[in-house]
Amino acid sequence: MSLLDRVTAVLDGAGARYAVIGASAMAARGVARSTHDIDLLTLAGACLDAALWAPLADAGVAVSVTRGDAADPLAGVVRFEEGGTRPVDLVVGRHRWQVRMLDRAEPAVVGGSSVPTVQARDLVALKLFAGGAQDAWDVAQLLAGPDREALIAEVSADIGDLPAHCRKSWERILAGDSP
Repeated sequence: MSLLDRVTAVLDGAGARYAVIGASAMAARGVARSTHDIDLLTLAGACLDAALWAPLADAGVAVSVTRGDAADPLAGVVRFEEGGTRPVDLVVGRHRWQVRMLDRAEPAVVGGSSVPTVQARDLVALKLFAGGAQDAWDVAQLLAGPDREALIAEVSADIGDLPAHCRKSWERILAGDSP
């Protein structure tokens, strides 16, 4: 069983909803981008309790829990590492607008496993939220696909729920500027 499978088994057992995000989700949506780890999103704050991950730690998986402070856009991140395998990062979100991403997640094959994966519209929202140079490139790649107009309409329908900096970046993208 892969590290991803073992992490998602714990999440499933805890009743925590999750979805693949980041470069692995980009690949599942047709945009190839190299990454070493697999990123998951959850909103389950209980995932920041190291005791939840004790069975994995006892089996030799390095588990590192980092909690975000009040000013952090994330509640925290849990990193899982095991020699010879792709690390898994579990991003624990804290925003109501992220709930619908988990609601809309669809199964996709990632790392040989079928796991819930965010839709392209939600990848764009997450990339706008992160706001980095690589994120801007990722948005451009997603918009370069065959469903550009539908994707623009979907993101535009959701953008009002995101923070102001995301809306401003989206407006710049639609105007032809970089985020």
